[in-house]
Amino acid sequence: MTVKNQYMAENLMVPFQKRAVFTFSSTHFINDLVTTGMVPALVVLYKEAMHLSYTQASLIVLISYLTSSVSQPLFGMMADRSPRVWLFSAGVFLSVLGLALTGAAPSYGWLLFFVALSGLGSGAFHPEASRGTHLAAGSQKGLSQAIFQVGGNAGQAFGPLMIPLFLVHTGIQGLLWLIPLAFLSIILTGQILKWLGGRVKESFQKKKELEGENNYTGVALLTLIIVLRSWCQVGVVVFLPFYLKDLTVSQSEMLNFVFVGAGAAGTFIGGVFADRTGMKRLLSLSLFLAAPFALLFPHLSGILSVLDLLLFGFCVLSSFSVTVVLMQAMLPKNIAAASGLAIGFGVGAGGIGSVLMGGLSDIFGVASVFVMLSFLPLLAGILSLFMPNDRLHAAK
Repeated sequence: MTVKNQYMAENLMVPFQKRAVFTFSSTHFINDLVTTGMVPALVVLYKEAMHLSYTQASLIVLISYLTSSVSQPLFGMMADRSPRVWLFSAGVFLSVLGLALTGAAPSYGWLLFFVALSGLGSGAFHPEASRGTHLAAGSQKGLSQAIFQVGGNAGQAFGPLMIPLFLVHTGIQGLLWLIPLAFLSIILTGQILKWLGGRVKESFQKKKELEGENNYTGVALLTLIIVLRSWCQVGVVVFLPFYLKDLTVSQSEMLNFVFVGAGAAGTFIGGVFADRTGMKRLLSLSLFLAAPFALLFPHLSGILSVLDLLLFGFCVLSSFSVTVVLMQAMLPKNIAAASGLAIGFGVGAGGIGSVLMGGLSDIFGVASVFVMLSFLPLLAGILSLFMPNDRLHAAK
């Protein structure tokens, strides 16, 4: 048995820590509710309140996603060098507080600043939370990451619902009511910091015995797959309200909930089956299954379009937790950095893609965006065939 597999075998002997995994998942819900969930959905209200162009509106998403994505791998590399478990608490607090303050932003510049603050908080939160989930997983890596990611995906799903249920009536000033939630997050995260600190110290001692076997070719290929999937996901969430212009804001946001909510269900089911079928196999299967639904959506209407959107979201996001576990497997000495790269870089790429698609919408119309989106899952699926085989079960 190699040193790498010996280390993984020892890690698999750790029992599944249910309380820890569900704490990480619930804080992930809070964090992603206000960042990747609400920020794209708020673009419509920000655009109306500040009289922005499509490009200016999509720049809000870029700032949020880019600050999060750039900082996540950096925070992850810092965490891999020395324990900084307090970032778990501080991160989710800042992500909620930053977005709440956009409700009082006096100008477009201040709006971008508060959005950036929220993005940095999200960047600090994710590496520590994902590493904590990895340490609490025991032999159930796919299931644990699925539970963790379902929390985030559920937050993304419920984020758009905040618009028709609440913010349509209060305006963006209603975001200030999120401030109590920021302080509630400190209580939720604080009760697990002692356990997390102890497990991280144990993992640092074991890591000294691990030789470097990082697979950088696999990392590069997986990153590209994540980027394409993120462009598809964010493009649908941001531009669906503009594409379905005959619907009200509330109706289009409900469709966003269908898409992301189905994705949350897919994330959980994908994680459960990935532990049995293999990570690479499930990754390829999810993307190829999503491709026909993506291609059909621009040509459907009525109940068929809703059903197609549900199946599209379920399939394309069922590999969400799988890509995190695969990235951690390919970077075994840099678990926190791997988590930041798998989650953060994809989020940032989605923000960059939203600005690109915003520019295309200003020039060619929103319909052109959905034509482009329809081919992304197919391209990502083809690339997934060239991924190295995962060795997650080799140490069992």
